[in-house]
Amino acid sequence: MSRLELTFPSMGGHARVALADRAPGDGPSPRLVAAAAGARALLDDLEARWTRFDAGSDLAALAGDPRREVPAHPHVRALIRAGMRAGRHSGGLVDMTLAHELSAAGYAGDWPGETAPLGAALAAAPERRPAAAHAAQRWRELGVDDVAGTIRRPAGAGLDSGGLGKGLAADLLARDLAGLRYVVDLGGDLAFGHGGAGPHVIDVEHPLTGGVAHRLRLGTGGVATSGIHRRLWLDAEGRPAHHLLDPATGRPAWTGLLTATAVGRTALDAEITAKTALLAGPRAGWRVLAALGGVLVHEDGRVEVVPALARLAARAVRTRARVA
Repeated sequence: MSRLELTFPSMGGHARVALADRAPGDGPSPRLVAAAAGARALLDDLEARWTRFDAGSDLAALAGDPRREVPAHPHVRALIRAGMRAGRHSGGLVDMTLAHELSAAGYAGDWPGETAPLGAALAAAPERRPAAAHAAQRWRELGVDDVAGTIRRPAGAGLDSGGLGKGLAADLLARDLAGLRYVVDLGGDLAFGHGGAGPHVIDVEHPLTGGVAHRLRLGTGGVATSGIHRRLWLDAEGRPAHHLLDPATGRPAWTGLLTATAVGRTALDAEITAKTALLAGPRAGWRVLAALGGVLVHEDGRVEVVPALARLAARAVRTRARVA
């Protein structure tokens, strides 16, 4: 079996594309080389359009455009459509209209890779409680008109691609890899296909110990993990902060969970479900994951495997997937 694996910086982290086909030989086949090149080119284009940290990006340009409805590239329309889907399926917990709030919390540029100590952050964090939707439900003002080639967005709100962009990007890459055995891992959002060669083995890493919290086997679909432990900082007032906001307050959400991992039919579905579960907190988060299964890791380190995961499988915080 021919194999190829590519890892490179992307979307504020690292992208990994692992491919295999049935071509003879140990080296990568021409098909895999072409597929890997196409995947990287597509991901570079998506990042350039979706980042809010580059003034030249399509998303950043929207911030300076006074019109409520503006022409947009198909990939930008796909991102807005993902935001609409996220708002509907999460009841407003996953809200892509919080870019200004993220900047105010201290996440205004590319992540420098310096994380505040988790233990100290948890000790100084406010009372734990589930997140809630923003009172204005601004995500409901998002719209896409594919005939006119335009998108609609709420006035005055900044848009953030965030995890939604990673999940959607993984799915867009996977669409072009049909028939191959593949794993696309974009900072913890995975899309994968078995290519007729059996399931993938995916290790869920424990956020406190770095060990394996759960080991999963699955063939085709998506898995995503949302967690507060990788991107922690102190804000301008010295308070611990992270990038998962409570839409109701515009401040980092402290719900009692460190990570939530979800299985989905696509990486985007898994991303929406995982983030919804983490923001909803331990009790409601369990119910959010119950349809397809998942894993919750609590602040005390306890690992809670939602039963459906035993049948369908998934991955978590940092994943190590191998092409068998």
